[in-house]
Amino acid sequence: MKSLFARFFPRPPALTPDQGSQLLADLPWLSRLSDERRDRLSALTARFLAGKTITPVHGLALDDRQRLRLAALACLPLLEFGEQGLRGWSQVVVYPGAFRVQRQHHHEDTGVMEEWQEDLAGESWDHGPLVLSWDDVQADLADPEAGFQLVVHEMAHKLDALDGAMDGTPPLPAEWQREWARDFQAAYDAFCAHIDAGGDSAIDPYAAEAPEEFFAVTSEYHFSAPALLAAEMPAVAGHLRRLYGESPIPAN
Repeated sequence: MKSLFARFFPRPPALTPDQGSQLLADLPWLSRLSDERRDRLSALTARFLAGKTITPVHGLALDDRQRLRLAALACLPLLEFGEQGLRGWSQVVVYPGAFRVQRQHHHEDTGVMEEWQEDLAGESWDHGPLVLSWDDVQADLADPEAGFQLVVHEMAHKLDALDGAMDGTPPLPAEWQREWARDFQAAYDAFCAHIDAGGDSAIDPYAAEAPEEFFAVTSEYHFSAPALLAAEMPAVAGHLRRLYGESPIPAN
């Protein structure tokens, strides 16, 4: 009976005490999380490692400790959202550095197909892999309060896509979704107008590319420079605190 129970109700994966110690040594700012949230991150990280394939390419090799670090970063945005944020995809592809992709766009008005190449640090496919540059992941870890967090950026896209539309709004209860759409649209429009007018910004101008990039970029600031985000975009910062919980990076 015991083995039958284990077969149909397997024990959820868990990190070992050594892995937990390694994470705190490699990401010391995690110690600012409450014990409950740190336990939650540990459980999510273990599920990530058990359920996702991490595939280094182009000669890159990642040891177990590096994979552990990567998994924990990917799970940071799920501390409040939960493991449903891992739904619908199974692989992380990791390049040594920036990678080149082929783009194309069909102009319906002229019938012309435009093609170009683009160098990226990360990419997130709706139902496909998470693609990352290891150089950029390491740079973010070397300066965790600089306003950049590539893994969080791409995980924000994964959350965004869960409701079937990549539009800068993750799945939310109806009333909150209306408030989110109102506040994010107002902040996005104001930010785009400021950037288009040639204004300087403490927030990465890439956030003006599209609503989904605005959500992903501001998510990076929540986890790396929350005080700056709160000063520049208080309504957006408030929604992200509600979605992600308090940042482990000090907001002062």
